Amino acid sequence: MEGLRDCTTSSSTASTPTFHTVRQARRIALNRVFAAIYSCAILALLYHHALKLTHSNSLAAFFISLSLFISDIFLAFMWVTQQSFRMTPVYRSEFPEQLKQVVNESDFPALDVFICTADPYKEPPISVVNTALSVMAYDYPAEKVSVYISDDGGSQITLFAFMEAAKFASHWLPFCRKNNIVDRSPDAYFASNQPRCSETQKIKEMYESMKVKVDNVLERGKVADDYITGEEELTAFTKWTNGFTRQDHPAVIQVLLDNSKDKDISGHLMPSLIYVSREKSRTSPHHFKAGALNALLRVSAVMTNAPMILTLDCDMYSNDPQTPIRVLCYLTDPKIRSTLGYIQFPQKFHGLNENDIYACEHKYMYIVNPLGMDGLSGPDYEGSGCFFCRRAFFGGPSSMISPEIPELNPHHVVAKHIQSQPILELAHKVAGCNFENSTRWGYKIGFKYGSLVEDFFTGYRLKGEGWKAIFCNPKRPAFLGDVPISLVEVLVQCKRWTVGLIEVVFSKYNPITFGTKTIGLLMGLAYAHYSFWPSWSIPITIYAFIPQLALLNGVSIFPKVSEPWFFLYVFLFLGAYGQHLLEFIFEGGTIQRWWNDQRMWMIRGLSCFLFGSLEYFLKCLGISTTSFNVTNKVVDDEQSKNYEQGVFDFGVPSPMLVSLTMSAIINLAALVRGLTEAFMGRKMEEMFVQMFIAGFVVVNSAPIYEAMVLRSDKGRMPIKTTVVSIFLALALYVLFPFTVRN
Repeated sequence: MEGLRDCTTSSSTASTPTFHTVRQARRIALNRVFAAIYSCAILALLYHHALKLTHSNSLAAFFISLSLFISDIFLAFMWVTQQSFRMTPVYRSEFPEQLKQVVNESDFPALDVFICTADPYKEPPISVVNTALSVMAYDYPAEKVSVYISDDGGSQITLFAFMEAAKFASHWLPFCRKNNIVDRSPDAYFASNQPRCSETQKIKEMYESMKVKVDNVLERGKVADDYITGEEELTAFTKWTNGFTRQDHPAVIQVLLDNSKDKDISGHLMPSLIYVSREKSRTSPHHFKAGALNALLRVSAVMTNAPMILTLDCDMYSNDPQTPIRVLCYLTDPKIRSTLGYIQFPQKFHGLNENDIYACEHKYMYIVNPLGMDGLSGPDYEGSGCFFCRRAFFGGPSSMISPEIPELNPHHVVAKHIQSQPILELAHKVAGCNFENSTRWGYKIGFKYGSLVEDFFTGYRLKGEGWKAIFCNPKRPAFLGDVPISLVEVLVQCKRWTVGLIEVVFSKYNPITFGTKTIGLLMGLAYAHYSFWPSWSIPITIYAFIPQLALLNGVSIFPKVSEPWFFLYVFLFLGAYGQHLLEFIFEGGTIQRWWNDQRMWMIRGLSCFLFGSLEYFLKCLGISTTSFNVTNKVVDDEQSKNYEQGVFDFGVPSPMLVSLTMSAIINLAALVRGLTEAFMGRKMEEMFVQMFIAGFVVVNSAPIYEAMVLRSDKGRMPIKTTVVSIFLALALYVLFPFTVRN
């Protein structure tokens, strides 16, 4: 097992037991047959559009036919790329208990954990502390675990929180070990039905005391002298001078726990805990999260250089202390170890309301699609809950790129103590904002720059270098995170993803031109499906307005119910939605959650996809610049109550809500007009498809109508948004270019 020191070194032991299995999904054959049939239907639809275009007898008719043709081309493209996920989905199982019986703990590889945070006011420090404590309490040799906290906001509040966490950890870790606790995030444990006893009550009081201190410091905005208990702590805060800002400050590296000497109250060693805030300068590029991760990659190489790295979002706590052992079930397999770059666990969330109204579960993105990619060369990197082999960040499996200094080499063995002067000096050097100048960091080495979605781009680039990945989806979620509980927060997060994905599309690494050549046709199409995600805005926007405006003007644009082409539309609609529903249910979803998932797909298409695309193109013209927006994880009481009750929160004004409200208004008006015509016995047969589309949008828009008219709480639709939307909807109706009106 010494080969585990380098996660890509082939084992010389040919008889290594198998600690994992893989099986193909039973639906593969049906998926392929349906794909062939549905493809023929799509070609027939495009042929129908071509006929209508060539037989258009007016400019208005040509405009409408061309709009629908463009819309359906994009829908067809996205459907075709999605089939790559459905060709070879696989399911895996691991047997960690068997591995522990065969492999000694002394042979386990060391593990470095990277936890990223950026703003203590949007990402509460106590939440980050819970994440760190949950991984420090892993069922894994403590002397082999080092937890690095990347504070990209450079906040003394975050450092103080982890000083308190280090003290609490000396009691929490032995408590978890003694009582064999599974929920090792203190918040999660104390929120569960834990046994009532004096020991538990004592630990809970200590935890609550720590929370009060951290919250008090957060409220004050600084660490007061009465909270500093020693000379070492006082020295740690001396770097926060008057000139220290979020965008301009020196590197701060503080070793809070050292796994070679610091012990808990029971005498056991504790994992290392290191606070890192990279140097920042207003004149140097920050590269947002990818830059912070690369700084951690270098600092950890200098201090511990573990061959295995876990990256976590600050709110994504460990939900299973056996997770690293589960990872070793793959890293001990000599058949796959030489090309295995990373093992991705799905992002799952606690606190979702019963029906997941904002579709934050992202079942397709985090479960269904990764299962399909796992049957090819592996899932994409999702940004959290991912175990990397450090070697993967330094070139392909067969060609390693040497870093600038030998201490950053993934094979380098750290011989000096992590708190020794030479180590700390070098750590501060590699955390400097100018260290990457004229180097290959972020382009050939480390987490990749070039996109706001650095996780997606990094996984994609690693695949292009020849690395494989594995999707590990155990029954008990390995990690659980928080979700945004207001609609605008959900849309802002998705808008950032949109900008990052378009950056990939318009780079030299476009998955259609570059990806299909380097990682194969199916994998290239899978990454293309993600990259072109924002293009959903084109067909969704067209179908949200054009048929309805035509209906309001009495113009029929779809086949009559009695015509054969009508049944083609019926098949395409039911086929796509039916398959989507079945896949959703197969992976543990419910019908109500599926409905909310498809509703949010339409909402995103009319809001964040649309505005994110606009922001990117304005940036290209030099009109606007993209900034990294941290998702707010602070919970408002009224928002929380609305979310638990399944009520949408529209309370924060945003231009993205205007397009949604306009669509809701126009579709409602079109449906009323259609029903009036039908009641009077006119045009029902030829207007049926348009009425159905309008009715479908109206049903999905029920929360918008409620927020506009019936609600008076803070989560209602802002009056200004409603008024502006009504005027713009009227303007769109008046300006719609038809030459014939009833």
